[in-house]
Amino acid sequence: MARPAAADPLAPLAALPGVAEAVSRARDAATEVHNQPVNRRGWPATAAEAALRAARSSAAVDGAPLRPVTADHVSDPVLAGAVRIADERAKLLDTWGRAPLQGLARLHVLAAGDLVPAAEHEQVLGRPRPATSGRLAALADLIGGGTSVPAPVLVAVVHGELLTLAPFGTADGVVARAAARLTAMSTGLDPRGLSVPEVGFLRRTAEYREAAAAFASGTPDGLARWIVHTCAEWEAGGREGLSIAAAQSG
Repeated sequence: MARPAAADPLAPLAALPGVAEAVSRARDAATEVHNQPVNRRGWPATAAEAALRAARSSAAVDGAPLRPVTADHVSDPVLAGAVRIADERAKLLDTWGRAPLQGLARLHVLAAGDLVPAAEHEQVLGRPRPATSGRLAALADLIGGGTSVPAPVLVAVVHGELLTLAPFGTADGVVARAAARLTAMSTGLDPRGLSVPEVGFLRRTAEYREAAAAFASGTPDGLARWIVHTCAEWEAGGREGLSIAAAQSG
């Protein structure tokens, strides 16, 4: 007799109040960006600009100065790590789809390279705390196809879980936001990386941190609050993507 299929562990989250509507708006916003004429053929240029804006905003959430990146050398260590992630996004996306834990380790190597003393690189970079290994493995299973919830819900869970776990102790915020971005690309929410939700997280940092704390509480209300919040920022990120498309078209 065949064993029944395991229940989707994230299915209850998709049914929380307000989530379905927020998911729909996030999807519509991402679709609108991808449908812009400039993004049909010229998307590599708009994607590169989106990745750079994402890096600057993500780093600024964690205290880096918000300034244009105009040179090969970036002096702020948090911003430098975020820019390295942006530069390696194509390779990271390929790894993320095949081996999420390997991709997560690489994200930390890139993000924290200037935050950890050189003598400690081999012992620290890309090595999550052992206490987080079980939850990280479960998260990797979800990223690898262990759930069928709408993409914005999975993106929110990846983001929130990594913020909650802070698995590395350095650059965890930059890593979490980059992981969410890769998840959005790999699940088809934002396949070319044209949206910039990180701008919204920066503009509403207090709300972002409060929603993340609500997610960490694990209560239904807290989980719903986080998912709705992140979906709203993906919706805002779509508007940022439209502004990039408009500038490229001008």
